[in-house]
Amino acid sequence: MEEEAKVKLHWLNGSRAQSTLWLLEELEIPYELEIYRRQKSMMAPPELKKIHPLGKSPVVTVTPPGATEPIVLAESGFVVQYLCDHFPKGASLTPERWKDGQAHKVGGETEEWMRYQYLLYYIEGSFMSTVVLQFILSGMKGNSVPFYIRPITTMIANQLIGMVVFPNMKRHFGMMEQFLETSPGDGSYMCGRNLTGADMMLAYPLIAGKDGAFDSLGKWEKGSFKETFPKLHAYSERLAEEPGWKRSVEKIKEIEGSFSILPTPPGQPPSARI
Repeated sequence: MEEEAKVKLHWLNGSRAQSTLWLLEELEIPYELEIYRRQKSMMAPPELKKIHPLGKSPVVTVTPPGATEPIVLAESGFVVQYLCDHFPKGASLTPERWKDGQAHKVGGETEEWMRYQYLLYYIEGSFMSTVVLQFILSGMKGNSVPFYIRPITTMIANQLIGMVVFPNMKRHFGMMEQFLETSPGDGSYMCGRNLTGADMMLAYPLIAGKDGAFDSLGKWEKGSFKETFPKLHAYSERLAEEPGWKRSVEKIKEIEGSFSILPTPPGQPPSARI
């Protein structure tokens, strides 16, 4: 029997590593999980720096057959691309690149593939930078801030959310709504009729925010995130019902006893259990 590559996901609670775990489930390959838990500061533990210099998650290590040192994969888009390129089931999660008879020609790419490539970069770059900023500003209003200065930090955070985060999130959600309205082949996913790695990358932030967190950002045009962006909300609901996502959640429940999609420090009851 041919020796297989050894794949390990370094999983951090309340992080995009959950989307990577879903990807591994869809790829149907053997893998190991190493669990890391956030510190009281909400930062990742220092042990992750032993795997990758930035000490962040998700990180995937892949040890090829016969090798003694693993390949270290970081950044969600690169992880998705590498794993889909190297494992058989990955082909079904990546759109066909070329139109018939147009291989290697400028403009010969399919719309599905162009969307997919764009989203791999967009999600990590433009979209998640706004999501992370919202997370940081929300922390300025939380219990980790001393109570006697919390009114000041809360006021500053709310102003920045209103001036920077909320307007940008509306633009992001508006574009995603348009992507779904114009999905190739009247598909129900971002790149068409089939689930792709890009959908999995979007799953974590959208599922985390769909049930109220997005509503708290500001005043939505039609009263709520769900009413303002109905296709995007429905898409988020579908992602949460995908069998692979559910398996990834159950995997964590088996190990941890429960699952919280939001980052939770040790000793604090999670605010969003599934």
